[in-house]
Amino acid sequence: MKNQVKTHLGLFLKGFAMGAANVIPGVSGGTIALITGIFERLINAIKSFNGVAIHLLFKGKIKDLIKHIDLYFLIAVFVGMLTSVFSIAKLLEYLFINYPVFVWSFFFGLILASVYYVGKTINKWSISVIVVFILGTSIAFFISMLNPATQNDSFVYLIICGVIAICSMILPGLSGSFILILLGNYELVMIQSVNNLDLRILIPVMIGAIGGLIAFSHVLSWIYTRYKDQTISILTGFILGSLGILWPWKNEIYRIDEAGNFVIKNGEKIVQSYTKYIPESFSREVVIAIILMIFGIITISLIEKIASTQK
Repeated sequence: MKNQVKTHLGLFLKGFAMGAANVIPGVSGGTIALITGIFERLINAIKSFNGVAIHLLFKGKIKDLIKHIDLYFLIAVFVGMLTSVFSIAKLLEYLFINYPVFVWSFFFGLILASVYYVGKTINKWSISVIVVFILGTSIAFFISMLNPATQNDSFVYLIICGVIAICSMILPGLSGSFILILLGNYELVMIQSVNNLDLRILIPVMIGAIGGLIAFSHVLSWIYTRYKDQTISILTGFILGSLGILWPWKNEIYRIDEAGNFVIKNGEKIVQSYTKYIPESFSREVVIAIILMIFGIITISLIEKIASTQK
C-alpha cells in the first residue's frame, strides 16, 4: 500500500510538471513526459480508449477495463496536470507581466538541457535518424517564425484549437501553448478562461482536446513502436528548434493597421512577433537571468536523475 501511494504521488508530480510546462509558451509537457520516463506508457494508455474498452464497459467487466486503459496511471497524471494548470495560471500571469526575462531564462535553460537528455536516449545515430533530426529542428524553427493570428472565440474554432494544441502538448518540443499563441487564442484559453472558469470557452476546447488526443495517440504510438530512434530524433529536433521561442531578450512587435495605428483588442495591443537581441553588458538583470538558465539546466538534470532512479 505504501509503495502504491509513493508510485501514484510520483506520477502526480510528473503530471504536475507536465501541466506547468504546457501552460508556458515554448515549453512542452511531452518533453517532461519523455524525460521522466512516462511518455510511451502515457501514449499507450490514451490509445487504449478503443473498441476493446467499449466492449469491456458494456460487458460490465470493470476490473478488466481499468487494467486495459491503465486507469490509475491516467488519473494520477491528469489530476496532476489539471492541478498544475489551474494553480499555476495566475502565478505565471503575474510573473510574465513583472519578470518576463527571468521566466524565459529559466525555461530556456530547461529546454536547452532537454535537448541533451532526450537525444541521449537514441540507441543508434543512423543516416535516417540524422535526417529526421534536421527535419524536426527545421519544422520547429519555422513554426517559431510564424506570426500569431487574431483572437477568435467561435465554437468550431475553439474545437480546432483544442485538437491542434493537445497534439502539440504531448509532442516533445512542440508547445501547445505556443501553438495557441499562433492561433491567436492563448490568452483567451490558458489565462482568461482558466482563471475565470469560463465554460463557454473551456468546453469546446476540451471537446477538441479529448477527441484529438485519443486519435493522435494511435498514430504516435504506431510510429514510436516501429521507428523508435527516428521518432526520438525528430522530437529532439523539435525541442532544439523551439529554443528560439524561449530566448529571453526580445522586444514585442505590435500589429498595426493600414493607417499605421496599433490594432487594439480588449483594450490591449496585439503582439505580432518579436525581435530578439543579445544584451550588450552584464547588468544585474543579465546576471540573474544567466543564473536562472543554469538553474533550469540543473532542474532538468535532477528530474532526469530521479526518473532514472525510479526506472
